[in-house]
Amino acid sequence: MKFTLSWLHDHLDTRASVDEICEVLTDVGLEVEGVTNPADALKDFTIGRVKSAEKHPDADRLRVCQVETDRGLKQIICGAPNAREGITVVVAHAGAYIPGIDTTIQVGRIRGVESHGMMCSEREMQLSDEHDGIIELPSGEVGARFVDWLAEHDPAKVDPVIEIAITPNRPDALAVRGIARDLAARGLGTLKPGKTATIKGSFQSPIKVTIDADTADDAPLFMGRLIRGVKNGPSPQWLQDRLRAIGLRPISALVDITNFFTYDMNRPLHVFDAGKVQGNLRVHRARGGETLMGLDDKEYTFQPGMVVISDDSGVESIAGVMGGLPTGVTGETTDVFLEAALWDPIQIAKTGRALKINTDARYRFERGVDPLYNAPGLDLATQMVLDLCGGEPSDVVKAGAVPDVARAYRLDTERVQSLVGMEIPADVQRATLEALGFVLKGDMAHVPSWRPDVQGEADLVEEVARIASLTKLVGKPLARPEPGVLRPILTPMQKREQIARRTAAALGYNECVTYSFIDRGAAEMCGGGDDATMLENPISSEMSHMRPDLLPGLLQAAARNQARGFMDMALFEVGPAFHGGEPGEQHVQVAGLLVGHSAARDPHGSRRPVDVYDAKADAEAVLASIGAPARSMIQRNAPDWWHPGRSGQISLGPKNILAVFGELHPKVLKALDVKGPAVAFTVFAERVPFPKSKTATRPALILNDLQAVERDFAFVVDKDVDALSLVNAAAGADKKLIERVSLFDEFTGAKAEAQMGEGKKSLAITVRLQPTEATLTEKDIEAVSDKIIQKVAKATGGVLRG
Repeated sequence: MKFTLSWLHDHLDTRASVDEICEVLTDVGLEVEGVTNPADALKDFTIGRVKSAEKHPDADRLRVCQVETDRGLKQIICGAPNAREGITVVVAHAGAYIPGIDTTIQVGRIRGVESHGMMCSEREMQLSDEHDGIIELPSGEVGARFVDWLAEHDPAKVDPVIEIAITPNRPDALAVRGIARDLAARGLGTLKPGKTATIKGSFQSPIKVTIDADTADDAPLFMGRLIRGVKNGPSPQWLQDRLRAIGLRPISALVDITNFFTYDMNRPLHVFDAGKVQGNLRVHRARGGETLMGLDDKEYTFQPGMVVISDDSGVESIAGVMGGLPTGVTGETTDVFLEAALWDPIQIAKTGRALKINTDARYRFERGVDPLYNAPGLDLATQMVLDLCGGEPSDVVKAGAVPDVARAYRLDTERVQSLVGMEIPADVQRATLEALGFVLKGDMAHVPSWRPDVQGEADLVEEVARIASLTKLVGKPLARPEPGVLRPILTPMQKREQIARRTAAALGYNECVTYSFIDRGAAEMCGGGDDATMLENPISSEMSHMRPDLLPGLLQAAARNQARGFMDMALFEVGPAFHGGEPGEQHVQVAGLLVGHSAARDPHGSRRPVDVYDAKADAEAVLASIGAPARSMIQRNAPDWWHPGRSGQISLGPKNILAVFGELHPKVLKALDVKGPAVAFTVFAERVPFPKSKTATRPALILNDLQAVERDFAFVVDKDVDALSLVNAAAGADKKLIERVSLFDEFTGAKAEAQMGEGKKSLAITVRLQPTEATLTEKDIEAVSDKIIQKVAKATGGVLRG
C-alpha cells in the first residue's frame, strides 16, 4: 500500500515529520517497507539570480554568467538558450550530485573559462522531461533551498511516498483514511471529518440490474447509476500527480476517479460505457466456456460457477476483478454507468487465482471492503465525476441488500493486564477504541463495519495494546510457583526422545525432519494407507495420508540425496507415526537408515557394504541409552516391508516389541528409488518400560566377587535351524545363573554333512555363568550344562557334537 504525505494530510491534520509518521506506523502494526522522498535528491540545490550574462569569447552558444548565490557571486558557464540577466534560477555548486545526468559536478574550464557550478533544467533534476532551457522561477530569495520553494509552490514535486506492508486481517489499512485513523488514535494528529455527498437523480436509469438467486451469496449487493453527458478527458494535474506517485498510470478522468477511491477509501469502483451496454446488467454465475477480452487486452475463458456481469449480448465484466474491454470507457464516452458492489472474498480469490489476474480491485475485495460505505462511496464518486467531467446523474439502481455485519463485544478493561502485561487506564482504553471508530454503549463495544478482523473480546484488547504501543512492555521475570529447586520441565517421554536424538547423532547419523504426510503408495507399503489416516484436504497428492512409519520419509530423503550424487549416508528421525486418525492414535518412533557403505574408500580395505548387524548394533545402542532392559529376545516375523530373512525384532516377551532392525525389502527400495544396500532400525520408544523408581539417585553399583565360568557347547542340528532359536533356548535354561549366550562358530557345507550326516550343520555357543551366592562347583556346572542340552534338544532337536 503506497500513499503520499500530502494525500495523508487530506485526512489527517498533523505536523509530524515523515520519520515520525513511519515510526508510529510500524509501531501500530503497519510496517513501513520503504520511503521515497524526492527532496533527498534535491537538498543541495539552492536559488540564485543571474546578475549578468555575456557571450563566451570562444563559443557562440555559451554564456558567461555571473550568478548571485548563497556562496556569493559565482561565474557559471551555461549553454541554455534562455540564460539571461535578471532571471531567478536553480544553482548546483561544485561537489553537488545531479541525478538526471548521474554526475557530480566539479570546478572546470570550458573553452578556457572557469565555471564554478551549474544552472539546472527540470530534466537534470528529474522533475520532468523538460530540457529546452534552464528553470526560470517566478519568485524566490537568493540562497534559499530549492526544495523549500517547491514545498511551498509545487508540493507534488517533493511529496514523499510511503509504502507499508498490509497483513491480510487489516483491509481497512488499504485506505489512506484507514491509515490516518490509526495515526490519529495514537495521537499523531487529528482525523479530519469524512467527506459526504448527497446526489439526487434527475431521471430513471435506463440500465437496470438483477442478481440471480443462486448468486446472491457471492454478490450480496450491487448499486449503480447512469451519468449522461460527461466529457472524459485527462484528469486534473493534482490527481495525475498522486496516481503517478504511487505507481499508477493516469488514463482518463473517469478511470482515474475509480483508482483514486480504491486507494483513498478502499472502495473499488467500475465504470461502464453506457452507450456500449446492450440492455440491462445481470450478475450471475458463468456456465463455463464464455470468454471476455479484459481491460488488459487479454482474453479470459470462464469456468463454471465464476461470478460475472453480463448485458443482453454476453459477459461484460469479471465481477470484482476486472472490467471488459468492449464496455470500457474511452475519450469518446459521453454516458457512463458507475458501479459500486459487494462481492464474497472467497469467490473473488478463487476467480482471480483461476484466471491468474492480479488487480487492485481483487486485492481489496478478497480481503474485505466496508459494506456500509457502498452507497456513500457511490455518491462521492458521482460528485467527483460531476465536478471533473460534468454530466447529469440518474437515480440509483440497486439489487440485493447491505449485509448485516453489526456485532458487539464486551470490553473488559482488566484483561489488558492479563493478556498483554500492560497497565492502561480504563478511560484511555475506551478513548482508544472510540478513536478507532468503535461505538461504546456501557461496557459493550460495537465494531465498525470496516473492521472484519475484530471477532472477539481479545481483539478489543489487541487494538488497545497496539495503539498504546507494545514497545512499552517491560520484561518481568515469572514468579516461581514454589520455593526451592524447580521441577523438571521435560516429561519423561520428552527426555527419552532427547536422549535418543543425542545417541543417534553420536553414532554418526544425521537428523532429518520429514513431513508427517506421505502418499498412499508409500503408506500402504508400510502398513498404512487406509481411510482412517487419509487427509480430507491434502495440500498435494504426495501428502494424502498420515505416515504409519518414519521409514518412508527417510527413504525419500535418501533417494533425493542419491539423485544428487551422495550414495553413502546415515539418516535418523525422531517423531510420531500414526496408526489411526483419532487423537491419541499415534506413537513415537526412533528410526535410523544406513545406505551404501560403512566408510569412505581407503587403502586399508575398511570399506564394506552396510549389513543387518550394523542396524542391530545401533538399535541396541539406542535402546540401551533410553533405559531398555539388558536382557531381551531376538525374534523373527518382522513386518512385510522388511527383508524376510535378514531382519529381526527385539522384544520383551512375544508381544512387547521394542525395536525392529534389518534389511529393507527390495520391493520397497525399488518403489522409492533407493539404490541399496540399505538397512534400518525402528525403535518404539514408548514401549520401553520406565524405571519404577523415579528418584534422580543412581542405583547402587553391583559388582560380583564370585568367579564367572564359561562353557562351550557344539550342537549338531538340521541345517534349516536358525542360530537364534538355539541361543534363546540355551539362555532360558537357567535365567538366574546364565548371564550371556553367544554364537562363535557355524560349520556347514559338504564337509559338515560328510561328518555329521546329510542335511546337518554344527552351531557352537559360549555360555557364561555368573554365580551370585556361592562359587560354582563342578556338580553345579554339570547340572546347568544338562539343562542347556535338554532345552536345546527340546527347542531345536539338536544333540551334542561328538
